[in-house]
Amino acid sequence: MTWTTRPRSKFGDLAAIDVGEGPLVVLLHGVGLRAEAWGGQIEPLVSAGYRVVCPDMLGHGESAFAAPSGLNSYAAPIAALLNEPAVLIGHSMGALIATHTAASGNRNVKGVAALNAIFKRSDAAQQSVLSRARALDAQRLNDASVTLHRWFAEDTSAERDACAQWLQEVDPRAYKAAYSVFAESDGPTEEQLAEITCSALFVTGADEPNSTPNMSRQMASLAPKGRAEIIPDAAHMMPMTHAAEVNAVLLPFVQECLT
Repeated sequence: MTWTTRPRSKFGDLAAIDVGEGPLVVLLHGVGLRAEAWGGQIEPLVSAGYRVVCPDMLGHGESAFAAPSGLNSYAAPIAALLNEPAVLIGHSMGALIATHTAASGNRNVKGVAALNAIFKRSDAAQQSVLSRARALDAQRLNDASVTLHRWFAEDTSAERDACAQWLQEVDPRAYKAAYSVFAESDGPTEEQLAEITCSALFVTGADEPNSTPNMSRQMASLAPKGRAEIIPDAAHMMPMTHAAEVNAVLLPFVQECLT
């Protein structure tokens, strides 16, 4: 698959890919990426009869940077575009935003899917991610090699090349700000998960060392209508590297929520 840049529409302060017609599905990407990271999901969802909106996170892609003040700075613009029934699908930081929005009681959220979401990191994992956040430079381009190795190991692919380009293009201020919010969060709380009254799907890769299968299963057990799916042989960038397998789980879920 190629990961070519697509045209954008404006939703308040956010730029977003907006394609298709039908019930709304909103796709939220992770730190350092951009809306095109959902290239493996956009066309299958559009072909299935959905309107797909993929916003660029603040300071990512074509969305302007504004200094955030915590997770709500990222969640509020998403809530603002939910003016009709929708399913939220988020990956990594996007999953954190999606579950936060679903737990807020927004009646237009008819389903939420959290891909590669974190929940109650171990002390060692928490210290590691906080150390990475503190080491980031807000004034100049950060070295993407460690991130790429964490996501792809030594594998070469079009997906790795696309992520490398996006990591080089993202505003360093935005990358540090978003990564810091992600690092300082421990995922949705037990109380927040209990407040997600819509259908909730938690998906991760069997080979994911950070957003582990056990985390997804725990979150699913705490959400009233939660379920977990584990994608074999997949890791953190599974929406790109295992698009067909991810879509086989997402498409029936979206149909269930929006029928």
